[in-house]
Amino acid sequence: MMGAHLDWTAFGVFAFFFALVTVLGFAASRWQRGKADSRTQLEEWGLGGRKFGTWITWFLVGGDMYTAYTLIAVPALVYAVGAFGFFALPYTILAYPIVYMIMPRLWHEAHRAGYVTAGDVVFGRYGSRWLEIAVALTGIVAVMPYIGLQLVGMQVAIRALGLTGELPLVAAFVILALYTYSAGLRAPALIAFVKDLMIYVVVLVAVVLVPMKLGGDAAVFASAGEAFAAKGGATGLTLQPQQMLPFATLALGTALAAFMYPHTLTGVFASKSADTVRKSAVFLPTYTVLQGLLGLLGLMAYAAGIAVSNNNDVVPALFKALFPSWFTGFAFAAIAIGALVPAAVMSIGAANLFTRNFWKPYVNPGVTPQAEAKVAKTASLFVKLGALIFVFVPTEFAINLQPLGGVWMLQTFPAIVFGLFVGWFRAPALVAGWAAGIVGGSWLLFVDGMKPVHALVLGDASYTVYSGLLALALNILVAAVVQFALDNRYVPLRLPGLRSLRACRDEGPVSKERT
Repeated sequence: MMGAHLDWTAFGVFAFFFALVTVLGFAASRWQRGKADSRTQLEEWGLGGRKFGTWITWFLVGGDMYTAYTLIAVPALVYAVGAFGFFALPYTILAYPIVYMIMPRLWHEAHRAGYVTAGDVVFGRYGSRWLEIAVALTGIVAVMPYIGLQLVGMQVAIRALGLTGELPLVAAFVILALYTYSAGLRAPALIAFVKDLMIYVVVLVAVVLVPMKLGGDAAVFASAGEAFAAKGGATGLTLQPQQMLPFATLALGTALAAFMYPHTLTGVFASKSADTVRKSAVFLPTYTVLQGLLGLLGLMAYAAGIAVSNNNDVVPALFKALFPSWFTGFAFAAIAIGALVPAAVMSIGAANLFTRNFWKPYVNPGVTPQAEAKVAKTASLFVKLGALIFVFVPTEFAINLQPLGGVWMLQTFPAIVFGLFVGWFRAPALVAGWAAGIVGGSWLLFVDGMKPVHALVLGDASYTVYSGLLALALNILVAAVVQFALDNRYVPLRLPGLRSLRACRDEGPVSKERT
């Protein structure tokens, strides 16, 4: 519905760019499509045919990571608490070396054996259905609050235009679902070019013009400092001593979880070579600069005299107060499109997991490649519907929806990564560790009211730590104890190498040789 205060100029600009990316989304079905091959139907839809080069991978992976989380949630947290909101900066700095070291190895393993998902990787490596299910189920569930965060960002931008009710969000949701169904991964990959260019324009204009309008950077920081001093508590332009440990652990834990998500792994597996993955990892830090600049918008709001009842509204309110309607519409379109691209990739990654690691092995082992692709397309629609639940999850800040999923996603790190470097852990130990981590992490989230950090009391001292890292520590400890109980000797695993995923499944578990 259109509210009484609808800004028609802003709405017109917004509608133009939204229509543009919608057209691109449907047109993407013909972009970079290779020759039809019935054996690669799911790879064509879900991985873009594994043909993406360095720049496409850079835009796609960057589009996955820099989302409504960056555009709405980070400035909202900075506006609310100050310096603590910038934990997203060290998180991305830590994530890219992890990408550079780990992801090329994982790409080689997936490319050699034709793996599409992380579930495929762990099944091919360990031959365990239980571990495959654990990784696949975690990916599907954990990505839903992340998609929910994108929908929250889209909802904020649409509401700021003066559109009321749920119909505009539902319409955007339906458009997203349709072009994702039609074009698969090619749609968000193509749209990512437009989306990232728009965001860069918005950010560069904002960080240059907003301080000029408000009396300079010194005035911005002075106003924010005074506001935080008046608030008191755990706020301020610099971290307080009690914030340093949760800040550091949130950054580390989020970095470890970032590339375990099905959407980021989908971007990696879609690359045409391991060298492509390395090159894109080298260029990705340029997005970190973008994230830092966006966080500053939360401080600028104080100098502009912005007061909002919902912290998520601070960026739209800032643009409406300081910029003409046409640029406001452009900025809101960038926010909405910035939510569409990652939401599409996330739903595709989750759909790939469902199809490869649930439907094919348990429901229809003889499914044809064409039918397999259709199942994935349908599953992507249901994933988006499931994500709508998390829009209504009560949480103090929208940004919490990302580390909430990270608590669960971190529990797949041992199964996905450890086998690339060591062969000591076997499937039963990893499954036991995963179960302990999932239960422990979920319990911490419940008792802390869905906040991602937990106060750990040791004697007379209390240490606030990211819940995901506590759950991961429990995960590894349980896995190590179970593995020691099973066999206290080193057990090298033979990786599947050139064996296809189908051969791995037909032959059963990968052999284990004792030394």
